[in-house]
Amino acid sequence: MSEFFLELFSEEIPSNLQQNLREDLLKSFNDLFLEKSILFKKSSSYSTPNRLVLLFEGVQKNVVLKSEEIKGPNIKSPETALEGFVRSNKILKKDLYQKKTDKGEFYFFKTKSKKLHTHELLEEFIPILLNKIQWKKSMYWGTFDLNWGRPLKSILAVFDKKKLNFNFHHLTSSNSTFIDKEFEENKKSFLEFKNYKSFFKKIDIIVDHNERKKLIEKKFNNILKNKNIKIQHNPRLLNEVVDLTDQPNILLCEFDKKFLNIPKEILIITMQYHQKYFPIFDNKENITNEFLVVANKKDKKGLIKLGNERVVEARLSDAEFFWKKDKSQNMVKKVTELKSMNYFKGLGSYFDKAQRMRKLGGMISDELLISKEKVELSASICKVDLLSELVGEFPELQGVMGGYFANAQGFDKDLALAISEQYLPTGSGSRVPKKPFSIALSLADKIDTLVGFFGLNQKPTSSKDPYALRRLALGVIRIIVENKKDFKIKDLINYSLSLYLDQGFEIDNQSLQNELSDFLMDRLKYHMKEENIRNDIIQASTSSFNLDQSVIIFNKAKHLNKIINKPNGLDIVASYKRASNILDGELKKDKIELSNTTDPGIFKTDLEKNLFKKISELRKYFSGINKDENYVQTLDNLASVKREVFDFFDNVIVNEDDLVIKKNRLELIQMMCKTFNNYVNFALIDSR
Repeated sequence: MSEFFLELFSEEIPSNLQQNLREDLLKSFNDLFLEKSILFKKSSSYSTPNRLVLLFEGVQKNVVLKSEEIKGPNIKSPETALEGFVRSNKILKKDLYQKKTDKGEFYFFKTKSKKLHTHELLEEFIPILLNKIQWKKSMYWGTFDLNWGRPLKSILAVFDKKKLNFNFHHLTSSNSTFIDKEFEENKKSFLEFKNYKSFFKKIDIIVDHNERKKLIEKKFNNILKNKNIKIQHNPRLLNEVVDLTDQPNILLCEFDKKFLNIPKEILIITMQYHQKYFPIFDNKENITNEFLVVANKKDKKGLIKLGNERVVEARLSDAEFFWKKDKSQNMVKKVTELKSMNYFKGLGSYFDKAQRMRKLGGMISDELLISKEKVELSASICKVDLLSELVGEFPELQGVMGGYFANAQGFDKDLALAISEQYLPTGSGSRVPKKPFSIALSLADKIDTLVGFFGLNQKPTSSKDPYALRRLALGVIRIIVENKKDFKIKDLINYSLSLYLDQGFEIDNQSLQNELSDFLMDRLKYHMKEENIRNDIIQASTSSFNLDQSVIIFNKAKHLNKIINKPNGLDIVASYKRASNILDGELKKDKIELSNTTDPGIFKTDLEKNLFKKISELRKYFSGINKDENYVQTLDNLASVKREVFDFFDNVIVNEDDLVIKKNRLELIQMMCKTFNNYVNFALIDSR
């Protein structure tokens, strides 16, 4: 068994491209080995900013291709088809034989078993696989025709401690690579990965990105533990700095405490997203003036630390200037300036959007029983921060800064909070607004956007969602469900549409309401699936209620999902399925028409009376349920029917000779099924 080892050395590749390259190239080679029947024990890929490494261990040196039967054209096919088959397979006509199959008689030939050398296969297919790499962003450089993520400088390729020989565009493979990315005249040869890895480790370069990540986390923890401080959990940023370094060194830096007077979000955005630093917090979650930097080499003279501190100091000075300037500008007076800021072609300006949100928010406030004037005021000024220099510098802070501006100018706290939370939730893991004014403004913003884009037929396709409408729709669903407050969604959609028409905008989509309602229902189903609710329960609940009852749908499904495999759940499904199966079978067999009336006066047994009494009690319970249904109690009540149901079916003959008695018993069974379906449509529940 041998080792296959490949290194691609290039200019620094960005983090996101690195990760894709690692995964895609490893998959490509795994697929090749599988296709060519090359056995191996283990495969892995590693990367640094400049190096991508593939490693296959325990690879067989030779591959034996067994003889196989190759099917050719039908014997009735034209002669040209046969000649083409012979030519493409490089055989003679005398090698062919005829054989009958289910689809007719065809020509066949048998290949000869042969032995292939793995190194020859690698030399042939490595250039082919490298050419197939799909980059999200790539470049040409110089006079070369190679399209690559960043300029590719060398290819090291070794199999069984011998170099592989092939050409890839302007490059020729070898068993050597550059030692230092800054001094490319220094090269070294390697014949196995172990020596390669240990050599670079001696000069403090860690080739394995997984090892770099563990090292960074360990050094982080040591610093944080010693100083009794913490950082925010940010896996994305951690993975990014892992890919940006090959000699990670952690530095504890600080900035002037005066900058702690500006909003903490500005500090966090500046450090995390603009500089790739890790802000530090005390044990009370207050941000401090310290931060962690993952440098790419040791800082013996302290110059790297000083440089990073100066960069942050400069950026925060700019932010402080913008903050002081922007917070003092009257938000109400600046509303008219939104007329010059385009929202989306065909949907007007941000001023137009704010006016629509003002009226739509007012309608939502009626359902929430909150001040209509305050909701309308928050909607009117909620987009003003888009005009600020701070949001121009830090676009991630739109909404958040508006809340700070409103607070600084003396607006009510709940109004300022609503402005800062208008875009929430921003993703599946993001929190949802909980305060009534925040709910009203966030829903108004999202529904206005959804109606506008659906009106222009800018709907998501199966593969593309450029305007993140799925995320917006999921946000609407989560706000409703997690706040346990249903709204008349279809009425809100219709009113929002009328606001566009009142402003003179043309809406091309005549099926907007139905399409958007279906889209929101699909997002509700998606949310339920994310909550690990069974698919059959999702279908059963969504088929029983409409979009205006999203909270009811979600809660019924969630509670049923909790007990579906427990005794109560099994009893409910068993009772329903036993009844519905007999009812369906009898109605289908005899084509009896039922009138939805059960006559207890012609019951012949106490078992019929007992079941009727139990179902009547259930019907009375359902008729008395209000919006505050106790779902646990409802399911307990449904489960409690099992004894009467099974006693009835075990001892009473439904298929009675007397047609009147038989029909009445079927009416009783139908009454039971319909009563159960007051909860959800149990016909769609899988009993297996």
